[in-house]
Amino acid sequence: MQGLMMNMPLTITSIMRHAEKVFPNVEIVSVTHDNPRHRYTYREAFTRVRQLAQALKQLGVKSNDCIGTLAWNDYRHFEIYYAVSCSGMICHTINPRLFGDQVNYIINHAEDKWLFIDPGFLPLIEQLHPQLGGVKGYVILTDEEHMPDTSLPNAYCYESLLAPQETSFNWPDLDEGRASGICYTSGTTGNPKGVMYSHRSTVLHCYASVMPDAFGLSVRDVLMPVVPMFHVNAWGCPYSAAIVGAKLVMPGGKMGDGETLQALIEEEGVTVSAGVPTVWLALLKYLQDSDKKVESLKKVLVGGSACPFTIVEEFKNKHDVHVQAAWGMTETSPVGALNVFSPDMDGLSQEEKQALIVKPGRPLFGIELKIVDAENHELPWDGKAYGSLKVRGPWVSSSYLKLDNSPAYDDDGWFETGDVATIDQNGFMQVTDRTKDVIKSGGEWISSIELENVAVDHPEIAEAAVIGIPHPKWSERPMLVAVKVSGAEVTEEDMIAWYEGKVAKWCIPDSVLFINELPHTATGKLHKLTLRDWYKAGKLNKI
Repeated sequence: MQGLMMNMPLTITSIMRHAEKVFPNVEIVSVTHDNPRHRYTYREAFTRVRQLAQALKQLGVKSNDCIGTLAWNDYRHFEIYYAVSCSGMICHTINPRLFGDQVNYIINHAEDKWLFIDPGFLPLIEQLHPQLGGVKGYVILTDEEHMPDTSLPNAYCYESLLAPQETSFNWPDLDEGRASGICYTSGTTGNPKGVMYSHRSTVLHCYASVMPDAFGLSVRDVLMPVVPMFHVNAWGCPYSAAIVGAKLVMPGGKMGDGETLQALIEEEGVTVSAGVPTVWLALLKYLQDSDKKVESLKKVLVGGSACPFTIVEEFKNKHDVHVQAAWGMTETSPVGALNVFSPDMDGLSQEEKQALIVKPGRPLFGIELKIVDAENHELPWDGKAYGSLKVRGPWVSSSYLKLDNSPAYDDDGWFETGDVATIDQNGFMQVTDRTKDVIKSGGEWISSIELENVAVDHPEIAEAAVIGIPHPKWSERPMLVAVKVSGAEVTEEDMIAWYEGKVAKWCIPDSVLFINELPHTATGKLHKLTLRDWYKAGKLNKI
C-alpha cells in the first residue's frame, strides 16, 4: 500500500518560486567588473531570470541543451543558474583556471551550445574558438557601456539581450530526475570527468546542507560563498540561501583578496562564509596587517583540502569565529561530512578536542561511508583501521558523463573516492591521504596529510606539502616542501626537530625544502603531481 501524500517533484524551479514569494525583499549583493557593489532583491533577481529564459528561447536554445558559463560569483551568474536549469536545459559551470586544453576538452565533451563569459575570460575563449565547433554563440556578462571588442562571432551583450524581454515566462513542468547541471573534476590525472547533477539531487543536497549541524543557515543569516560558483555550484550556496531566505553576498573575482572580503563582511553583515584554506589564510593575513575586524562573522566553513589548526586557532582566538571543517567532492555535490561536536565530547581534554576539530567529521544524513581493505572487505569504525573510502547516497554521482564502466564505481553502487581514511566509533571520519599520495617506506605506510598538518601548525610555516622520494634502502622517504610566512627564519633542522614527539620517528621527513610558492590545482588544492615532476626533473630546489 502506498502512502496518501502528494507527489510533488523536487526541482530547482520550486526553490525559485519559494524564494520569490516568501523572501522577495531579501538582498543579493555582488562585486562585478563593472560595479563594485551591485545590490538588488530576490524579487528583482527572479524577474530577470524570467527575462533570461525568454532570451534563451529567442536564441533557439532547446530543452536538454548544455549552456556553458565562465564566470565569477555574482548576480548574473546566479540568474544563469536558475534560468537555464528551470527551463529544462543543463547549466555547465566551467572552471576558467583549468589549462586551455582542458577547457577546450570539457566544452566539446559536454557539447555546450552557448557560452556565457565574464569579460576577463574573453582572451581564453577567443583563443579556443576555432576548436569549439559545436558552440553557436557567446554572451558577454556586462552592459553596453562596458562591452569589450571581441573577435568572437555571434556575440551578444548580456544586458542588451535581457532588456527587451518580457518579465513573464511559462516554466515547464520538469521531472525531478532531469539533469540540471554539469561540473567537471579538475583532471589531475587524465582528462576531466563530467558529473551530471539532477534537480532532485540538488534539492536534497541543499535540504541537508542547511541543517543546524551542517551550514546551519536561516533567514537571519548573511551568506558569502567564497568557493567559486564554477566549482561544484559553490557548494550549493546559491540554492541553499534561496531555500532559507538568507541574504547572499558574492565577491565576484575578488575571492582571494583579503581587503575586499573584510569590507564585504563588515559592510554587509556577513555571518557565514565558505571556502578553501588558502582563501582564509589571505583574509587572516590582511586582518593581521590592517588590524581590522570581522565582527559580524560567526562561522567559516573550510573544505577542499585539510584545514590547518592554525586557521581554527586564529579565527577563534582573535576574531571569535567558529571554523567548521567539511569534506566532499565534485561527485558528492559536494558536501558529504561536516565537523560537529556532540554533548558527550564536551568532557574531552583540550588536546583531544584539538585533534578532532580539524577532522571533516560525521557524514550528513543521506550519505553512507565505509572504509575497505585491498580485498574490498569492510573495516571497523575504531579510529585505528584505515582503508579506501567509499561513499553512496542520493546526491552522489552514479557514473561519469559518457564514461561507462568506470572502476570508481563498484557493483554494489559504492563510489571509490580515492581517499584513504579512518572512521572512529563516533562516526568521525579523517582523510589520512589520497590513494596515490600514500608514502610506503620500508613496508610501512606514512600519511603525507598528517605530516603536512603538523608542518602548518608551526607558526612560521604558511603552507606545506609532503611527497615521497626514492630511497635505496627504504624504497621511499618523505620530503617536506614548505612555504615560510613573510620574514620567517625557520631552518630545515628546526622543522625536523618540530616533528619530534608529534609523529613516529620513522615518519619524520628526511629532508625539508623551502620554496616561494606551492603549485595548486584549478580548485585550490595542492598539486603534488607537479611537485613530483619538478623533483624528477631536478628543478624543485630552483623554484
